Amino acid sequence: MPYPSPHYSRVGSRRFAPAPMAPVNYAYVNHFRVAVAKGTFAEGLASLLPCYWIYQEVGRELVRKGSKNAAYQKWIDTYAGADYFVGFVQQYVNPQLFKDAPKLKLIQLLSAGYDRADIPAAIKAQVPMCNNGGANSVAVSEHAMLLMLSVSRRLITQHTNVVAGRWHGNSPPTVHEVRNKVLGIVGLGTIGKKVARLAKAFGMTVHYYDIARLKEEEEDALGVRFRLLPEILRHSDILSLHVPLNDSTRHMIGKQELAVMKKSAIIVNTSRGPVIDEKAMTEALSRGDLFGAGLDVFDEEPTPPNNPLLKLDNVILTAHLAGPTWESNITRLRNGFDNVQRVARGEKPLWVVEEMWGKI
Repeated sequence: MPYPSPHYSRVGSRRFAPAPMAPVNYAYVNHFRVAVAKGTFAEGLASLLPCYWIYQEVGRELVRKGSKNAAYQKWIDTYAGADYFVGFVQQYVNPQLFKDAPKLKLIQLLSAGYDRADIPAAIKAQVPMCNNGGANSVAVSEHAMLLMLSVSRRLITQHTNVVAGRWHGNSPPTVHEVRNKVLGIVGLGTIGKKVARLAKAFGMTVHYYDIARLKEEEEDALGVRFRLLPEILRHSDILSLHVPLNDSTRHMIGKQELAVMKKSAIIVNTSRGPVIDEKAMTEALSRGDLFGAGLDVFDEEPTPPNNPLLKLDNVILTAHLAGPTWESNITRLRNGFDNVQRVARGEKPLWVVEEMWGKI
């Protein structure tokens, strides 16, 4: 299909011909058009997410610089005086935000995590901050299982061998099934519970540790058993982490914790990188003190090219992409805008982050 011909434009008496539309731009714009024409309202909004940060940065620059044109400045003032702040915006939750937007009623994150947000500043301003209400919990739980299975079967090694033409005799040294293995889940929230259900479907025994223990009947219904963290570490064949990053969870898996784990154990982390002491884990993996690791998160993101983890053949790494899927983008937008409507109706929002409970 040919690209549309550019239309000439005039500024005063001068006539300008715009540059032809690039194929990438044409495909990108048509992606929006198809999503809006054939999808739901939420799907149309979701199609904007890949470039959300661009619009976000442009908006902040407009507020900072302003405009000499009165009409434009009126529009900018309207933007800056927002009642609701919605998006992947945790890094912008700071005292300056509340100065720029004094009428703010709600900060609605489209992310699950909020470790970069200035929660005390939000509490001081008495503006509730909410996460995405578990919108990406299905995606993250599936990704956790993907990493468990991929590391257990050394999937990358097998793929590399086939691509390189090593068909016969290409079996990795050891591969494992997950059936009858003990899965230790640290953090049994929305995502942790979904991981538990998936693991049970694979025939795994599921133990968990959480600061808030379930009632016995809830454990029975989910098919899990509570264990203290030292027990989880000693007995788990696979350890899966699903905790928020805060002062109590930073490096909660360090050198001492790794030392008590089985040499045949696998670590899976889809929460936040600094929950694990990455240096200590890398050393343990290099020495063969762990079977392997499946990691979606890192200490530094993007992880630098000289990170020694990148040289190991017993790890599978993904670029903090466990959560974003087409389906989860739609759900996070739906949850977010539903929350905005609640506040607009004078109701209390859902999914307020727990550090703000009882403080606003």
